[in-house]
Amino acid sequence: MATTAAAKPTTIEAPESVAIKAVKKGGVRPDMATLSGIALAMAGIIGGLLLEKGSIQDLTQGTAAMIVLGGTFGAVLVTTPLAIVLRAIRGVGAVFFESTNDTAAVIDGLILYATKARKQGIVSLETEAAALEDPFLRKALSLAVDGTDLQELRKMMEIDIALAEHTAESEAKVWEAAGGYAPTIGIIGAVMGLIQVMKHLEDIKEVGHGIAVAFVATVYGVGAANILFLPAANKLRARMHEVSLRKDMILEGIIGIVEGLNPTLIRLKLDAYNPQAEAKTAKRRPEARAARP
Repeated sequence: MATTAAAKPTTIEAPESVAIKAVKKGGVRPDMATLSGIALAMAGIIGGLLLEKGSIQDLTQGTAAMIVLGGTFGAVLVTTPLAIVLRAIRGVGAVFFESTNDTAAVIDGLILYATKARKQGIVSLETEAAALEDPFLRKALSLAVDGTDLQELRKMMEIDIALAEHTAESEAKVWEAAGGYAPTIGIIGAVMGLIQVMKHLEDIKEVGHGIAVAFVATVYGVGAANILFLPAANKLRARMHEVSLRKDMILEGIIGIVEGLNPTLIRLKLDAYNPQAEAKTAKRRPEARAARP
């Protein structure tokens, strides 16, 4: 007698669990712009050196690197409190890695919250708020669930955004300061090398070699400032603006939920923060006009 295999029960996730997954804290991935930019800059410099019949060994001077890096970070420590310097060093990973947060997914999650709050009341989001991984969203949604006054909620979250921006800016200034000091320290290294050269003027070959070696410190200082330190400061500021924009979007979504706005209106507002959604909307507009009789 034929037997029929038992069908596996299908499980359907509740909308609230989907929302939690949509707005959970994203991971990171390598920033190809940073990595390829550094690689291209190094390839251009070393390639030019080799085309001029130079040697890579001409640029490998450990003492020059020690003078430039030691002098630069010593000057930074004089300028900036130690706690900020250590925080900037720990945060330098943001230059080489970028967040994988999906803006569209976050918007979808906020719309699911808005739909549930409109049907069951905002207090029904208490469980979801406690399960969120994003600290900013968790705090904003928790305040909304607790019935915090709308103006007070906005003020508190804007203070969070401003403080985060201040912290990120102080870290960016550490690398900006390093970019300002490095070329000058490189010149100091070059002068120190020339002083040693001047002690041996009797051997003209050694003089020529010594001068070439002396200027390696200048190359290190200018190169480190313009390929690493200053670009790192600007990249950290770009990351700060991205995070602040995302937080602004989340705050506007939470405000819309508290106000009880129609989820469709909230989506229209939040889509302004998503360039891809705006591009799709702009593309559909000409097609809609062409379809009209």
